Amino acid sequence: MLTSLSIRDIVLIDKLDLSLAAGLTVLTGETGAGKSILLDSLGLASGARADRALVRQGQEKGVVSAVFSVEPSHAACALLEEQGMDGGDGLIILRRQITSDGRSRAWANDQPISQSMLADLGALLVEVHGQHDDRGLLDASAHRALLDAFGGYGEELRAVASAYDDRRAAAKALVQAERDLADAKKDEEFLAHAVKELRQLKPQPGEETELADRRALMMQGEKLAEDLGGYQETLAADGGVDAIVRGVLRRMERTDTQVAELLAPVMEALDRAAIELGEGLAALDALARDLEFDPDELERAEERLFEIRRLARKHNCQPDDLATLLDGLENNLKAAEAGDEMVAEARRRAEAANALYLETSAKLTGARQAAAAKLDKAVTSELPPLKLEKAIFRTAIEALPEAEWSALGADRVSFEVKTNPGTPFGPLVKIASGGELARFILALKVVLAQGTSVPVMVFDEVDRGIGGATASAVGERLKRLTEGAQVLVVTHSPQVAARGDRQLQISKRDIDDGTRTTVVELTNTERREEIARMLAGEVITDEARAAADKLLTSN
Repeated sequence: MLTSLSIRDIVLIDKLDLSLAAGLTVLTGETGAGKSILLDSLGLASGARADRALVRQGQEKGVVSAVFSVEPSHAACALLEEQGMDGGDGLIILRRQITSDGRSRAWANDQPISQSMLADLGALLVEVHGQHDDRGLLDASAHRALLDAFGGYGEELRAVASAYDDRRAAAKALVQAERDLADAKKDEEFLAHAVKELRQLKPQPGEETELADRRALMMQGEKLAEDLGGYQETLAADGGVDAIVRGVLRRMERTDTQVAELLAPVMEALDRAAIELGEGLAALDALARDLEFDPDELERAEERLFEIRRLARKHNCQPDDLATLLDGLENNLKAAEAGDEMVAEARRRAEAANALYLETSAKLTGARQAAAAKLDKAVTSELPPLKLEKAIFRTAIEALPEAEWSALGADRVSFEVKTNPGTPFGPLVKIASGGELARFILALKVVLAQGTSVPVMVFDEVDRGIGGATASAVGERLKRLTEGAQVLVVTHSPQVAARGDRQLQISKRDIDDGTRTTVVELTNTERREEIARMLAGEVITDEARAAADKLLTSN
């Protein structure tokens, strides 16, 4: 509910702090007293367009704050939390500031927000209905949701939403399968040839580097063989270095014992040298043998190396990636060869998903039609007491074109009326006159109240142009709405005012620096006098007071 409304420097109000309560609150006062200022202020706080003309003359800015108390699970709290803001644990404070030059700022729970965010929050918290209202029930795009909330067929709605998601996913998969098949068919000849080439080559990771090194070594083999031969020839001259060293060792061994002991360190060193010389010569011989190559082997290595590099250039990849490329091309070729079956399977799934969507949406349509019949009967029964006895209300349900099917079904829902026999049905906002429109909205709200989550409903002069029993019927219906929401109504009707749980009187007074609008809550005695004034006019008679007493006690 709306617990308080604070207004600073808006039109004729310099300062107003208004406390509100649950139930039906009626706002009364003479014409021109400023009742619309309260509604404009509430609209400003809940996201309506900011007009600098609202700022009180001579002031730099005007500010309005509205405090709402809702369940912590309410959609407005959820919206705040989705935006990473403080949900207030059910307490939501909306504040709007407008300057004399037209600039506007907004806050929710003392956190800055955009005007669009404020409007979204306001739409979840307040519904304002009047003769020129163009929101809520007059918005045809909202009629389907209103009917669904009234019908209460959540299971059918969930089934359609699930079937729609499956249908969309299956259709997407079919399109992808057809695209893949088309691409595969277009490249199938190339794929077959590329796979054949790579299969024949059987490239291995690292092979290109190995072949390049081997080829370079073989191409240098002849020169290296000449050099190694020279080394061998030098080392073998005069019987070979190792033979010379061994000969010297044998002569040293034949010396007498005393000299041999002196030569022992020399002999050990020469022996080690002879051993290492022998190992070096053996390694040199082995290397020479390794460098002996077959020219045919060089040719084969070059051919394979060049083929690996050619295919790498052809497929724009590194030589080491050819093996992985072959795996991918083989998979693509398989897809091309099996693509027709894959598309056929994707089409079968898409057709099954579409059939399920048609089945579930048809059930939803049936549920909507049943709910619409119930709604039409209930709303039409509310019309005669509201002096709309010739009017008929109906809920039109028509099939949407396939392009407009959605998770909400395949139906377009719109509320239509005709106000006189023989006239055609048409949209509510176009057929009904100003006074009729407000009463149509009231009848709809009474019937749809069980499905609304908006905690505050405001009606602006819903009783204009009616009186007596009709006004009493309006008041009775407004009172019924308080079973599910807080209701505020601006009224000139004593019958409606008497239905209120409390009554606020708006008046205008002249002071030195201009005109001011004030708002006060009336006591029981003051209510009696105000309702008597509404009945009798300027001169309040005893008969008017008695009639006021009767209205108040009968309610």
